[in-house]
Amino acid sequence: MAVIFDFAVQGAQMLMVLLLAPLLTGLVRKVKARLLRRRGPPLIQPYRDLARLLRKEVVLADNASWLFRVIPYVVFAATWVAAALVPTFQSGLLFSWSADLIAIIALLGSARFFLALAGLDVGTSFGGIGSSREMMIASLAEPAMLMTVFTLALIAGSTQLSTVAAFMTSNEVGLRVSLGLALFALTMVAIAENARIPVDNPATHLELTMVHEAMVLEYSGRHLALIDLSSELKLLLYVSLIGCVFLPWGMAPSGASVQALAIGFAAYLVKLAIGAFLLAVFETAIAKMRVFRVPEFLGAALMLGLLATLFLFVSRSL
Repeated sequence: MAVIFDFAVQGAQMLMVLLLAPLLTGLVRKVKARLLRRRGPPLIQPYRDLARLLRKEVVLADNASWLFRVIPYVVFAATWVAAALVPTFQSGLLFSWSADLIAIIALLGSARFFLALAGLDVGTSFGGIGSSREMMIASLAEPAMLMTVFTLALIAGSTQLSTVAAFMTSNEVGLRVSLGLALFALTMVAIAENARIPVDNPATHLELTMVHEAMVLEYSGRHLALIDLSSELKLLLYVSLIGCVFLPWGMAPSGASVQALAIGFAAYLVKLAIGAFLLAVFETAIAKMRVFRVPEFLGAALMLGLLATLFLFVSRSL
């Protein structure tokens, strides 16, 4: 019975992240609209958009290869698996042994690689621009992410997320400058990876500034629905990752009761709401930067990751 219960909890998490991802995007849009004194779309509008795209016919370019048709499914599968591996309401799940930060970065990198290939496959100028910009952002975002992971691994002694979350709730953590710098670096990487303001604006289709949307302009129907859902899952993944690593309080331990799971789920919803509110406030208060200033933004994230590791070594040598 215990194994069946563990399978049920793991399946519930996989289904939960899939269902909550559009709701998180809808909440960010709603809060941004309220901050701008507009009514804004309803919270369930992302679900309606996905249902509308699933009903539409897929239109493909004449020179689109088989890879162009397969990539939306590959991107969706990789992003969904990565999002489902991050502990949300309970740590130590059945597949927690594979919930490693390096594995999650590899899954996201694979999805990014295939999406860039899709932008190049048809041969449009906008697709090529978007793919080149995406690779430029990735070349700076991934090292900053790896330095953050390196800092967390040195502090917690592991890159396994359940182990990191358990360590962060213990009394051994204390007040560390390295953790603060790592949090800022991870937040900046999350903004860039999700094509949010100031790096990119997901609400517009300006050809000279867009990055993510330029790669998927040729997609339609269910293919576009899968890509949009993958983007929403990616945003949920980073919010869950920040909550798991830096705010793991309220998360149910392994083998917890149903009541503890309910408390963990409620705490996870609160973390998502806080993350959506802070993201909406940040995007409302800041303007989009020029594309050529993005390396400076991500260079600052990389520098924060390096400083976090440096301060950690300095503090241990004292």
